[in-house]
Amino acid sequence: MKNFTSFADAGDYKALLQQALEIKANPFGYQHIGRNKTVGLIFFNPSLRTRLSSVKAAYNLGAQAWVLNAGADSWTLEMADGAVMNGGTQEHIKDAIAVMSQYCDVLGVRTFPTLKDKAEDYSEVVFNKIRQYATVPVISLESATLHPLQSFADLITVAETKQKERVKVVLTWAPHVRALPQCVPNSFCDWFSEIDWVDFVITHPEGYELDPKFTKGARIEYDQKKALEGADYVQAKNWSSYLDYGQVLGNDPAWMLTPEHMALTDGAKFLHCLPVRRNVEVSDAVLDAPGSLIIQEAGNRTISMQTVLHEMLK
Repeated sequence: MKNFTSFADAGDYKALLQQALEIKANPFGYQHIGRNKTVGLIFFNPSLRTRLSSVKAAYNLGAQAWVLNAGADSWTLEMADGAVMNGGTQEHIKDAIAVMSQYCDVLGVRTFPTLKDKAEDYSEVVFNKIRQYATVPVISLESATLHPLQSFADLITVAETKQKERVKVVLTWAPHVRALPQCVPNSFCDWFSEIDWVDFVITHPEGYELDPKFTKGARIEYDQKKALEGADYVQAKNWSSYLDYGQVLGNDPAWMLTPEHMALTDGAKFLHCLPVRRNVEVSDAVLDAPGSLIIQEAGNRTISMQTVLHEMLK
């Protein structure tokens, strides 16, 4: 594994998933892999789970880790090629990433979309510049379009809790007070539409269709209640419009997941990447129910990162 940015980088997902379950069963059993190695982590936007789980994953493997908040802990970075840097930026991304590569064996990077320019966001301008200038393997800690470590953690959570050989997994749109990017739902679709033991359904109001390249193979159902029927797992997440890019087309509170919605399922377990706006996206009664896996899911963020680091450092 040279880079980790999407499901395609997982290769044989069954083998990677098995490795993850083995690492979870014996989290300190692979410390020889990270001995005398350093994991670098650079964040262009706030983080809780990604930051802490990535550091813990490195330590579990016997590696060291450093964390940099771009622009806050460092010089302000210039992104434009050929820029005349006589303004507010003090260091070019080209130089900064080349230097950071000298200080680590693997570089994890978290970027974020503007939600203003679809072409720029979906061409991953910032993330691809970092990949271009890095001389070490790069892990996506979330990018403008995808969040593969979260989706891998979701897969681990489903795999270790499922009671059937084949399960129905539903991704449902949820209301929110802000316009959010499509990274998490894109990535969830990128992964779960490829899992051969999953029947995957996406439900959302009309106008919230995701990029078709990520939803291929999934069934799209605009009737939320119909989509939830017989579900074994329900993942709730808000996203803004992809077609009318970055816009909130409607915020129907009826889409907030409640126990009445969950009663339509086959005793489904509940998933959410967190953070969650309680009683806006999902009711307290669902989040705090015995079938809620949100904390276990967050814990598996360490396992997804540790597995990816294991594959790179070994």
